[in-house]
Amino acid sequence: MAKARTTKGILLALTILAFAAAARPGLTGLDQPPANEIQKVEDSIRVLDDMMKEADKSIPAGLLGKSAAIAIIPDVIKAAYIIGGRHGKGILLVRGKDGRWSAPSFIVITGGSFGWQLGVEKADIILVFKTARSVENITGGKFTLGADAGVSVGPQGRSAEASTDAELKAEIYSYSKSRGLYVGLSIQGASLKIDAKANQDFYNVAGIVPDTIFEGKVAKVPEVAAKLKKALESFSASK
Repeated sequence: MAKARTTKGILLALTILAFAAAARPGLTGLDQPPANEIQKVEDSIRVLDDMMKEADKSIPAGLLGKSAAIAIIPDVIKAAYIIGGRHGKGILLVRGKDGRWSAPSFIVITGGSFGWQLGVEKADIILVFKTARSVENITGGKFTLGADAGVSVGPQGRSAEASTDAELKAEIYSYSKSRGLYVGLSIQGASLKIDAKANQDFYNVAGIVPDTIFEGKVAKVPEVAAKLKKALESFSASK
């Protein structure tokens, strides 16, 4: 009888420990990352493909090849009546010293603007970073486009391949494809910050920091991330 009670006690303790492990913050307890994060990476691949398939409007491969980082933010919601606002979630990848793209870190874009604005719109946005300085600021805390670094509409198409570094003076170049009508919106003043919760869920590592992701120190990277990196590398020209 005492032995039976001891066995039940052990089983109960093991069950409690299993539930506690599954409930740890930022961990799913599953081999696969949550569907929301997988879909966001898939959407980012779709956005990149859409931006690059039109030769006369695409991001120059030479610019991508010389860039330090890229942010892809699908379906940024922009809505306003007198006071405007925008919000979206996306991913950020950096180029390593070996020229290869890192695994993605999740980011959030938020911001507001004032003016006579009417309408609701979703837009896909890509930001191309010329240097690593802005990325360091993003990983260090909230980063404001236009205030912490200059942002310009990026050159487009094959004709822009001849542009020299001297002609491309901005720190960040923006590209967007919009659906619907909107008046008076700019990404100037929008803020970027790391989505720590999404990173924890996607990589199944509690407390994971962006540098761990960018430096390739994650033990297990979901397969969809490799698919994204392959797509980006196919569109990037060599330095």
